[in-house]
Parts: sequence; structure tokens; C-alpha cells
Amino acid sequence: MKAKGHAAIVTGAGSGLGEATARALAEAGARVAIFDVDEDAAAAVAADIGGIAVSCDVSDSDSAERAFAKARESHGPARIAVNCAGIAPPGKIVGRNGPLPLEVFAKVVAVNLLGTFNIMRLAAADMQESEPLETGERGIVVNTASIAAFDGQIGQAAYAASKGGVIALTLPAARELARHGIRVLTIAPGTFGTPMLKALPEETQASLGAAVPFPSRLGEPEEFASLVMHMIDNVMLNGEVVRIDGALRMAPS
Repeated sequence: MKAKGHAAIVTGAGSGLGEATARALAEAGARVAIFDVDEDAAAAVAADIGGIAVSCDVSDSDSAERAFAKARESHGPARIAVNCAGIAPPGKIVGRNGPLPLEVFAKVVAVNLLGTFNIMRLAAADMQESEPLETGERGIVVNTASIAAFDGQIGQAAYAASKGGVIALTLPAARELARHGIRVLTIAPGTFGTPMLKALPEETQASLGAAVPFPSRLGEPEEFASLVMHMIDNVMLNGEVVRIDGALRMAPS
């Protein structure tokens, strides 16, 4: 599938990986809806790329349904949905102040896993009603996991579990939606120069980058976006999880 002329939805697109993906899609000629809980950030990106900003809490069904309705009204049903919204608060299972509050774990799972499924189900419902393209495709969903799902560090129990769920969701979703010509893929990024990491001291950023075998630096959001665009273009890619991490395997802590 070529992105040009198609409606696309990107969650968490007010910054970081989502913003870079939204920009790449717009540059390729897609009509992009910027979904984010930060309305100001979404509006700024949308204004810059000629898209639309849509307030959306991916973990809330009503919020997501309203967001899809707004995007559909402006751009028509989306054939491309990219899930980049996510949170990563650190927390040990048992820390200095006792066990991790259950609501913290639940919040991470709600945003990262339930939120991914929420957007996927709504996107797929629209896609399956669309006419197939020349390739037989009706649409594609690209989700974002993390290498933490494979080698999560101490303090990442909630985050790693939520991203592991995204990875486990990939194949059954791809198998189920295949009959509708809808592809499902997941990207598992390593350490990328997102606003969260860029807020760390420069020496910390340098240390994180140096841990990557090659290239020994933080990944650039544009490199993540480039992989998304290749996935959209390459119809044979389906039901797969692709690491983009410079061969990084994280230590326990």
C-alpha cells in the first residue's frame, strides 16, 4: 500500500515517535489525524503538517470512538492506523515504600495494552468496510511495543508486561483480520531520542547511546517512522514483530 491519498490515524502523535510518523505520512501524501491527550501539542503538529488534531485518551472507549468519528468526518475511514501512545513510569514491584500500588500497574496496562487494542478494534471495524485496493489490502495497523518486552529491566515490570501483551496480540490479530485484507505489525524500538529521554542529563543520554552496539547512539524518531513507512509499503509484511534497536540487549538494571 502506498500512503498517498489515504486517511491515517497516529496516536501519541503530539511528540516523539508518533510525531515523526505523522510527519512522514503527511510528507508521503496521507491525510493525517493527530490523536493525543495533549491537545496543544496535537494542534501544533497538525498545523505544521496540514493534518487535524483530535483529542483522544486511548484507554477510554468513549474518547476513542469520538476521536474516530471526528477523523472519519474530516478524512473518511482510515486505512492506516499507527499506535504510538504510551507511558513508562518506573516502579519496582516492591520498593522502599512497599509494594507497587496496583493502580500504577493498571494505568500502564490500560494505556499501553488496552489502548492499543482499543484503537485497533475501531480502526479494523472501519477498514473492513472499505473497498480492497489493487493489492487486496483494506488497511494496516502498526503497533508500538518495546525491547523491554523481551529484556525488561528492574523497575520495568508494568511497562514490560504491557508491551509484552502488545507483542502477543500481533499474530492472533493478523490471523483474524487477514480475511479482510488488514495487516497487523508491531515495532519494538530500543532507546530512542524521544522527549522523555531527551529530558535526561546529557551524560545519561550519552551513556544510554554508548550501550547500543551499532550505531552507538540513541535512535532517531525519524528512523522509527521510516520503518513504519516501509511496513505500509511492503504488503508481504504481516503478523510480525520487528526490533529496531542497534542490536541492544538490555542488562537487568
